[in-house]
Amino acid sequence: MKHTKILCIAACGMLLSFSAQAQQDHNAMSTNADNTAVNNRDRNDSESTADQAQNDLSDRQIMQKIRKSVIADKSLSTYAHNVKIIAENGQVTLKGPVRSAAEKQTIERKAIKIAGADNVTNEMSIKGQN
Repeated sequence: MKHTKILCIAACGMLLSFSAQAQQDHNAMSTNADNTAVNNRDRNDSESTADQAQNDLSDRQIMQKIRKSVIADKSLSTYAHNVKIIAENGQVTLKGPVRSAAEKQTIERKAIKIAGADNVTNEMSIKGQN
């Protein structure tokens, strides 16, 4: 009899735990991503995006080199690792939110090192300031 009560109590505790976790998962899924507004802005036809690039080999290589450099820098946040890097005719545009001015500068420096100072436009924003 004692074992049955103990098992019943344990099972109830597990159900409550699963229920709480399910509620947390539901809440997390129902909230918007932090940069939803920025992504909506970038969907505007007048805004350039990576999928609009001409698919030129040199532009792809530039984007790839910058992306690898950014990803390799483990001091950068997930936001910084996910900035949009768009290259068209050798001109690079950096877009998206980052955590700080330092991250913004770091990514810009990496892009300039690869594409050249006259070829980089920094349109990144600092999260919370956009």
